[in-house]
Amino acid sequence: MARSDGKVLKNLLNITTNREIDRVETEFLFVLTDQLMDEFDRDKCFSTDDLLKIHGRWLGTLHEWAGTYRQVLMSKGDFMFAAPAHIPQLMDAFQRELLEKYTPCIFDSRQDVIAALAIVHTELILIHPFREGNGRLARLLATLMALLAGLILSDSIKPNSTKCQIGYEQLHLILQ
Repeated sequence: MARSDGKVLKNLLNITTNREIDRVETEFLFVLTDQLMDEFDRDKCFSTDDLLKIHGRWLGTLHEWAGTYRQVLMSKGDFMFAAPAHIPQLMDAFQRELLEKYTPCIFDSRQDVIAALAIVHTELILIHPFREGNGRLARLLATLMALLAGLILSDSIKPNSTKCQIGYEQLHLILQ
């Protein structure tokens, strides 16, 4: 994905257009998603180490910093994400307080599963631990948690699609 200023981040494949970097990142994400769906069982308790490894597997061919926490300040509009120096401790707390509580994502009700997905997704996005791919990684984690919880996802919904975005908006409305 392009930075907020519209430029493509320097990458190991020397890709210079937004269209091509988006295509390659998406292709890598689809391949990794298929692989990960076969790697974890229902009792998987995700960790921050898992997230680092997944991020590295996904973007490691493109960026030397893939699989590591970001070292740059980032914002979206007027909202500043956590300063890089705070990310390791925030991710440790994320693991202790959320990943260990909500994964494995096995709960008595579908509503509890949906709440767990929303909480984990939102908190990961707010920390924004990576230089690139935070939203897509958070959606991938939510997808894996949902599948391991036994929820059936539609084959017609692809990450970053309009249907996927509408689904997240509907999930947000359900939880309000």
